[in-house]
Amino acid sequence: MEKNLPKGYEPHQVEAKWYAAWERDGRFAADENSSRPSYSIVIPPPNVTGVLHMGHALNNTLQDILCRWKRMTGHEVLWMPGTDHAGIATQNVVEKQLAAQGDDRHDLGREKFVARVWQWREESGGQIINQLKRMGASCDWPRERFTMDEGLSKAVREVFVSLYEDGLIYRANRLINWCPRCHTALSDLEVEHDDKRGHLWHLRYPVIGTDRYLVVATTRPETMLGDSAVAVHPEDERYADLVGRKVLLPLVNREIPVVADEYVDREFGSGAVKITPAHDFNDFEVGKRHDLEQINIFDASGVVNENGGPYAGLDRNEARRKVLADLEAQGLLEGTEDHAHAVGECYRCRTVIEPYLSKQWYVKVGPLAAEAIKAVEDGRTKIVPAQWEKTYFEWMHNIQDWCISRQIWWGHQIPAWFCDDCGEITVSREDATACSHCGSDNIRRETDVLDTWFSSALWPFSTMGWPEKTAALEKFYPTSCLVTGFDILFFWVARMMMMGLKFMGEVPFKEVYIHALVRDAQGQKMSKSKGNVIDPLTVVEEYGTDAFRYTLAAFAAMGRDIKLSTERIAGYRNFVNKLWNASRFALMNLDDFQPAGKSLSDLDLSAADQWILTRLKETAEATNRALADYKFNDAAGTLYAFTWHQFCDWYIELIKEDLYGEDAQARERVQTVLYTVLEQLLRLLHPFMPFVTEEIWQTLPGERPQPSIMQAAYPDGSELTADSGLAGRMEQVMEVIKAIRNIRGEMDVAPGRLVNAVLDCRDQAAADVVAEGESYIRSLAKVDELRYGVQVERPAQAATQVAGNIEILLPLAGLIDVAEEEKRLGKEIAKVQKDVDFFTKKLSNEKFVTNAPPQVLEKDRAKLAAAEEKLGILRQSLEKIQALK
Repeated sequence: MEKNLPKGYEPHQVEAKWYAAWERDGRFAADENSSRPSYSIVIPPPNVTGVLHMGHALNNTLQDILCRWKRMTGHEVLWMPGTDHAGIATQNVVEKQLAAQGDDRHDLGREKFVARVWQWREESGGQIINQLKRMGASCDWPRERFTMDEGLSKAVREVFVSLYEDGLIYRANRLINWCPRCHTALSDLEVEHDDKRGHLWHLRYPVIGTDRYLVVATTRPETMLGDSAVAVHPEDERYADLVGRKVLLPLVNREIPVVADEYVDREFGSGAVKITPAHDFNDFEVGKRHDLEQINIFDASGVVNENGGPYAGLDRNEARRKVLADLEAQGLLEGTEDHAHAVGECYRCRTVIEPYLSKQWYVKVGPLAAEAIKAVEDGRTKIVPAQWEKTYFEWMHNIQDWCISRQIWWGHQIPAWFCDDCGEITVSREDATACSHCGSDNIRRETDVLDTWFSSALWPFSTMGWPEKTAALEKFYPTSCLVTGFDILFFWVARMMMMGLKFMGEVPFKEVYIHALVRDAQGQKMSKSKGNVIDPLTVVEEYGTDAFRYTLAAFAAMGRDIKLSTERIAGYRNFVNKLWNASRFALMNLDDFQPAGKSLSDLDLSAADQWILTRLKETAEATNRALADYKFNDAAGTLYAFTWHQFCDWYIELIKEDLYGEDAQARERVQTVLYTVLEQLLRLLHPFMPFVTEEIWQTLPGERPQPSIMQAAYPDGSELTADSGLAGRMEQVMEVIKAIRNIRGEMDVAPGRLVNAVLDCRDQAAADVVAEGESYIRSLAKVDELRYGVQVERPAQAATQVAGNIEILLPLAGLIDVAEEEKRLGKEIAKVQKDVDFFTKKLSNEKFVTNAPPQVLEKDRAKLAAAEEKLGILRQSLEKIQALK
């Protein structure tokens, strides 16, 4: 039956059709009872509040390429999907909804508020899952997990209680990142640092018993109310006589010591620094070394408390203004200077965070980290690219205990109960009704919830049913690979390593592939404020999913950020169309062909056939190697070059005479090779471009053993024979054809006009190559009379080019009018020169360059480069014409 493809490829219709079919037919499902070798990946769970951005698009495209490739190489693949409950982010979303209605979570109470969040999650959460499906993500969706679902909640509780019983979870009063608006501790990842223009204030502290002052420099003068000491460097001779003495803390008139500590930078400011252990992380460590008092001067909202003396009740910003005014009035403000510094802000509400002394829950990570370090050192887990191993080790060797408590309501409530009679803590797998120490029922539950990363750290095994011993864990743990961004190497990857080794006794993944960032075309980080964000869903609508996926893969060079532009995506849409049009051509010429029973080994293959099959074999081998090494760009580049330059541009042209000729045997031969190459090429491309390849593959003639290309074997080249020597000779013939075509183009010879050609071969081997490819040269280069050989007679007037060890000469006698051609080229050069001058002037205008949007500048620079390139080619052509006079 004749099968045809529509003239144009319409991605949206095809994508919707095939994704629905794949889901309906269970193509993404993993079978834990399968005897096939396992391959598993857990998705980095996106926030339930999230929408698809470029980072998600890249991360999930790379995972999908791996999963589709491994399915086709005979593996039982589990790609485990799910979302993260995103404690602070989700609570903020619902709190904003309540505020819009004039309500507050405290008015609702904890139980009703949490119920409201669950309601939001059911109605609006998880939008990103449908967006991932638009990207073609082949996750096993029926297995989708959520970090707050019943099974994962059970796993979280088991891990917390076990770590507590092992003495690895404890409660302590320490300095943490605190958001005065959200009223919760924050991890370092939840604090975003922004460079701000501020001031450095120089304050005078009187040295008791002398007429001297110690001058300290600070960006936060209000915290002086909580100073416990002034520190100087032990080798700083300027202050050696003051170490051990006391200064009078201005405004609150408290005596504090002068201490010597190597933390002090002698070159910064005056070389003396104020030490506020309760409000600065470095000061906290200095305070511990010198046994200094920890004085907390703020409440949870950033308002000065009773320790601030006369400033109690003032907001921290108001307190700053009042402190500075009072210091100046007392002559204790020596000076002020402009100072740019990084200010930490809450990643959700943008409030400036406060280092804050608070009682929190911690994981003692030292013993856990030691095992996680060993696992990478001995190769049980391999980090790719290897450069990230150094970063991993540096962080793990200097790891601090992990603050796991958060003062919010949405999350896993810590399973700990405080006894108001004996003061002890009960930690239990089941809800406690009495104190485990004294038996009193006068107990209250901890109101804090766990840091979101705590539940995420269990993701590789909790999603597969742990703490139960499930078939999924038996089959798919440890997972094969984790694909993630470098920004969460410490916050997530390292913690999964620690928890996997602790509770499963094995690493959570055998390999970790760290991908780079997606930036704009100029290499700038995408941000809404810069206006350079590219929305993945907009791109998919305009260019189709396959083109977008291929662009991401093609630019995903290991260790190098991706510079993305819509022009590049448009280029890969052209690639999709090229494949589509080549497939339409093939199908139109395969309407009477049946592949069943056809074998390449039975055919007397032509040089062109053997060349394309050799290059197909090499392409399959190179693609598999590249994917095994996570070199996605190499794999995509190899497939692109074969598809566009070898299959479409050359092989289809080389076989047209046989396809359209009278020789039925020759036609059947090239049909067999054409079918073989196209069918295998579609399978090779499928992990990168799943939709268009399935659509074309389903239209190929004949019956195939698999109902979907997803289930077909991935080509490895093993069933093909190669003749690299013959392929090289064939490509030399192609170079000759290309050279003749170039001369024809430069001389503006009409496409249908036959030309004469002389090929001066440097040796007999070159002459033999020409003899083998003579029919191709005559046909594809439109050559009438062809003379070739070693030391062949050369024409007097000829346009020349060189292809390897063969010089191509096209006699010009009677072919062109030299004078007319010179005139034509002169006019064309003048026209293009105008374009070059216009864009050069435009891009030299400093005002234009400063104010123009990046995409406009990119387009104009591209136009200038294209015009300059064209001008160079035209001038070369003119020089050749003038040399013939």
